[in-house]
Amino acid sequence: MVDYSKWKNIEISDDEDEVHPNIDTPSLFRWRHQARVERMAESEKEKEDIKTKRQSFQARLMDVKERISKKEGDEEALKKELEKIENEGKELDRQENEMIKKEKKTPWNVDTISKPGFEKTVINKKAGRKPEENLTEEEREQHLKQFVKDNEKLCKEYGMLRKYDDSKRFLQKNLHLVCEETANYLVIWSINLEMEEKHDLMAHVAHQCICMQYMLELAKQLDVDPRACVSSFFQKIEHCGVEYRQQFESEIEGFKGRIQKRAQEKIQEAMAQAEEEERQENMGPGGLHPADVFETLPDELKACFESRDIELLQKTIAKMPVDQAKYHMKRCVDSGLWVPNEGENPLDTDETEAKGDDADKPEETTSESPKKGESSKEEPIYAGVSTEDVD
Repeated sequence: MVDYSKWKNIEISDDEDEVHPNIDTPSLFRWRHQARVERMAESEKEKEDIKTKRQSFQARLMDVKERISKKEGDEEALKKELEKIENEGKELDRQENEMIKKEKKTPWNVDTISKPGFEKTVINKKAGRKPEENLTEEEREQHLKQFVKDNEKLCKEYGMLRKYDDSKRFLQKNLHLVCEETANYLVIWSINLEMEEKHDLMAHVAHQCICMQYMLELAKQLDVDPRACVSSFFQKIEHCGVEYRQQFESEIEGFKGRIQKRAQEKIQEAMAQAEEEERQENMGPGGLHPADVFETLPDELKACFESRDIELLQKTIAKMPVDQAKYHMKRCVDSGLWVPNEGENPLDTDETEAKGDDADKPEETTSESPKKGESSKEEPIYAGVSTEDVD
């Protein structure tokens, strides 16, 4: 059975009992409350005095017992002192019991009927932003590669979402995606899509990228972890005003313009690289390019190579001064326009023999130098996008 008797006698300063007409009722209530407060203060002082005496008693008791065990001083005197201290302890026990009985008989009031359940108030705060790691460029690139390797599928899934509600639920299930690495991956993916001329898909991925960047910027402004800004951003973007919406759309358009510009630059860089690789592949054995050498030849020698007429070439060389003939033929050999062989030598004529010419005997084959812009194989224009594309 539950004992409800303790609720029958509660002391209240403003009890609605009858008061003599000549007595001011509010003043009477104040006097009652003041008297109750004074009684409570006396009771608290009595508790503190007993507590202090108890602490002193415990210390003296332990000291005497320790001296008796170590046989320090007069044993008889120590035993008498111990007996005296124990009697004081019994008196303290009696006083404490009386005080407990007195508290039980004391009526409850507004100050004793309840007690605070907590000594302090704790307010939940959003987690602060993590300090940025001081990583080198190589470490950042390696970190991005590892992130993409582990989360590329999830990043693409987020980039393809269409509705704000879907994006919000997806990110709340995958909070680790709310970071700089995801934004960087979406930038690179947008550039790739633009280079592949998938303009509509690029525009959609760019929209998702700007959403991610807005969440990261909101986290910086509030100095909280970006993962705590997912709900706040989507709630704001879905119920934003006209001005905020216009700013958001303007940011997307500017971002798409930067993506298109960077994609064109990457295409031009890839084409230039492909041309340079082709040029290196067509270099002659002496390190000269046949097209460059062909452009420097005299017109009569150009005609010989264009017509592929070896006899005409030999006659033209014979008519030229020996030093010029050697100079041009050496460059032709170094560029691969003329492949020397023991079979034939355009410098081996009666005129050159009379001048004591000891030139090498080149082969009859010549290179098709007029086709100096051709390549032996096609090279792809698109050569991929690196982390340098991240703004």
